Amino acid sequence: MGLKYLWVSGVIIVFLQLITGSFGWGQHGHYVVCKIAEGYLSENATAAVKELLPASAEGDLANVCSWADLWAIRTHYYWSRALHYVDTPDFRCNYDYSRDCHDSAGRKNRCVTGAINNYTLQLTSACHNPAFKSRYNLTEALMFLSHFVGDVHQPLHCGFLGDLGGNRIHLHWYHRKANLHHVWDTEIIDTALKKFYSSDLNIMIESLQKNLTENWSNYIDSWEECDANRTVCPNPYASESVSLACKYAYKNATPGSVLGDDYFLSRLPVVEKTTGSSRDSLSRRPKPCIRFLRVDL
Repeated sequence: MGLKYLWVSGVIIVFLQLITGSFGWGQHGHYVVCKIAEGYLSENATAAVKELLPASAEGDLANVCSWADLWAIRTHYYWSRALHYVDTPDFRCNYDYSRDCHDSAGRKNRCVTGAINNYTLQLTSACHNPAFKSRYNLTEALMFLSHFVGDVHQPLHCGFLGDLGGNRIHLHWYHRKANLHHVWDTEIIDTALKKFYSSDLNIMIESLQKNLTENWSNYIDSWEECDANRTVCPNPYASESVSLACKYAYKNATPGSVLGDDYFLSRLPVVEKTTGSSRDSLSRRPKPCIRFLRVDL
């Protein structure tokens, strides 16, 4: 399956401030993920996506991939907060849907993998049966799905219950106070932008696209696969993420520690590879009638 989707809290061109930290990938990650994925949509898929997008997106899916993180959305859709993550028992580096997919009140299926299944089902149901188009808000379904597929690939959205996916691990990122979740949401990406990409997001995107066609081309077939030819397979995504959380995110990141070049340079390749490969989860070729997600590869 490969490492997918690590960056995901992009920029929505709307009017409210994006809240980072406990809310998902940082400002640039979601945008990068969806921008790369858009490049692999077929002509019909692109037209269908634009038909579903709100006017505020200006025809660009990447502009609404962090919509679900906006404070106004978090407040108005309070019920959706549990859908951004799925945490495992402390120090359990494996994911189990029946054990882990629930909210803090124990209600089943209320987690990021459950949400991905739900919104995929809404979109596919409307595809197969026009009567479902009036039952579901397909614009919201598309925006939630695009966001949550991103979130599930951020390792600390599949972290440990005890520290709330790293939110309770307070430390320093170089000289600034931060928590570990925020480091993975925002700081690694923003530091890379400044150090290696002249603070230009377009240069970063071009670099990742080049890696997809050159350095990572051997991984693409495995990244595109889902068991039983399913449209999405969030359980393997979550399993991969908690494994990465144990191997990379939590390692050497204890409360009060200072994370600097050693941590940054050793984790950045994980982030970049997952960001580039994330386009496969969003632009996977499913059954033919799902036009808005189909790609020509």
